[in-house]
Amino acid sequence: MLDRPIDNKQAKQEVLLVYCNVPDKELANSLAKQLVAGRHAACVNISSGVQSIYIWDGQVCSDEEISLVIKTTRRKYAELEKVVLEVHPHEVPELIAIPIETGSHKYLEWVEGSIK
Repeated sequence: MLDRPIDNKQAKQEVLLVYCNVPDKELANSLAKQLVAGRHAACVNISSGVQSIYIWDGQVCSDEEISLVIKTTRRKYAELEKVVLEVHPHEVPELIAIPIETGSHKYLEWVEGSIK
């Protein structure tokens, strides 16, 4: 655990939820394990059966994808992005980060402490 507590202001600045969709379960599992083992993420949730509808090359496309919700920190984001872009097969992978406004004090501490 951290030596100092995280207040809501710090949480807003530090802890991120990163969303990334991948085309199959095998990549989802291997990427999640790589991110956690490499200490780029504290936790990755994997959700199957996500239907994505989007515009690509002027056409409406629809694909079933696997959604990853990745918990990390702002200071680890660049490393995480590099890992994802190295293994992701899409030309333009969905990779977006959203700062955490607030949350369980213990959980936010755990996220930060897990990936130091």
